[in-house]
Amino acid sequence: MTTPGTGPLTTADLVEGWRRVGVREDMALIVHSSLSSLGRVEGGAAAVVASLREAVGPDGTVAAPTFTSDTVRDPAPGHSGPPGPEVAELRSAVPLFHPGLPCATGAVAEALRTLPESLRSAHPQVSVAAVGAHAREVTARRSLGFAVGRESPFGALHDLGGHVLLVGVGHNRNTFLHYAETFAPNRRLKLRRFPMAIQGERVWIEAPDVGDDNDTHFPVVGREFEERASIREVLVGDAPCRLIPVRELIPFAVRRLTELLAAGGPTAA
Repeated sequence: MTTPGTGPLTTADLVEGWRRVGVREDMALIVHSSLSSLGRVEGGAAAVVASLREAVGPDGTVAAPTFTSDTVRDPAPGHSGPPGPEVAELRSAVPLFHPGLPCATGAVAEALRTLPESLRSAHPQVSVAAVGAHAREVTARRSLGFAVGRESPFGALHDLGGHVLLVGVGHNRNTFLHYAETFAPNRRLKLRRFPMAIQGERVWIEAPDVGDDNDTHFPVVGREFEERASIREVLVGDAPCRLIPVRELIPFAVRRLTELLAAGGPTAA
């Protein structure tokens, strides 16, 4: 294995690193990652994706969030009622979602999205790209309301007994904690707004979803779960990495989020 600081990480180094983190063949993974956290990687983001695919093997699945909520969004969210010319012009410039729309969730996610065999779910703001044995099953689900809930790719990954691989990022990037919050009776709420083409007509859709955490409770819940489940942090290159089993995480996270939201704390330091 390449020692950090002595040269770029190769695909073989990365595969060996994922093995140490706990990635095994046949797994279904969703990867939240920071490419730069790994240090120098020979082949960049494409090599990271290739190494993950090799680690899970031909019967495994690798997915990544390919969110576009910074692109496909209402540029005038505070405006209600019929739009005037200025607001109408701003809104007309917002692109409709399509599978080729670049994502804003990192180089690794974008490298996975652009693979010829990659599939992508169809939510205008919260899509997921996937390759591998269960890619079609993962990306087939879409719910406009509660876009990360039961009828989303995250629900499919849960049903598959999937894992979250955090590569150089924390639980504030772990979308499965949003998934867990959809089941909390006192969940926080927000309204998503995005354009869609329906029967050839461009319309704006409003849909409810769980609210943003803003580093309030998710880091706490994630840290507590890791301690309870004895999750080990492993360095791959320079990146601290953790592998989180979804089916074990969700009941714990639903219970703790329900408690923390009811109590109003504690929050992350």
